[in-house]
Amino acid sequence: MLGTSPAVRTLGPQDLGDVLRVLDRTPYLDVFVASRVHASGLVPSRLGGELWGYYESDQLRSLCYSGANLVPVAADGLATKLFADLAGRRGRRCSSIVGAADAVLAMWDLLRPEWGPAREVRSCQPVMQLTGGPIVPPDPKVRRVRPGEIDILMPAAVAMFTEEVGIAPTGNDGGAYYRARMVELVRSGRAFARFDDGAIVFKAEVGAVTPRACQVQGVWVHPNRRGEGLSIGGMAAVAAFALRDIAPTVSLYVNDFNVVARETYRRVGFTEVGRFATVMF
Repeated sequence: MLGTSPAVRTLGPQDLGDVLRVLDRTPYLDVFVASRVHASGLVPSRLGGELWGYYESDQLRSLCYSGANLVPVAADGLATKLFADLAGRRGRRCSSIVGAADAVLAMWDLLRPEWGPAREVRSCQPVMQLTGGPIVPPDPKVRRVRPGEIDILMPAAVAMFTEEVGIAPTGNDGGAYYRARMVELVRSGRAFARFDDGAIVFKAEVGAVTPRACQVQGVWVHPNRRGEGLSIGGMAAVAAFALRDIAPTVSLYVNDFNVVARETYRRVGFTEVGRFATVMF
């Protein structure tokens, strides 16, 4: 027993049931962490990081994933402070802090003196979800990317990442990890694209997946084809594939300043259900 005082500890397989109950409160928001939990069963060697739990009166109330990203879940008030204290003592190991805006920004206020400055802070990223199917016709030319097409996909994926994040996904390994991740998505049937004359003009992937929700990422239209509406039919097609084959809810998050993307998602049928923030290093 932890006693009645608030406490934070590292969680393991024995805590799986309690962790899933926390994640199931808002399955459309916490897709990334839930995907890691479902895939690993909280076995440390498979989790890709640590999962911390915040307890009040012996009840698990909040979570924080600490890996390549630092991701608070259902955290407010004292939970964010205790998570930030633990992260600060461990030292920065993540490339970003991302999750519900209030929790991320509260943690960043506490961590900034030691971890700052950030490369960029995106303080308002609407989270959107779709459950009942797209309300516009899917583009029939959008399909799953085939394993033999990875070399065609990679330049588009790198261009999207660089444009969105502000740095290329090459890192210290020359991009090997990023390519391996894209190969994994292609092989699992979660990379989608429209090919015109052998070139990709629209693409998106379904990244994180749980039994209750999946998250679309990497939405990109070739610069020479923007303004043609390709993203509307393309996103409708990706959503239709995802709802049919992957999970009963499709979610995503988007920068508030990306007015075109937000309108695209609304036209497809996505509705806003929360706000994320991202602190990038």
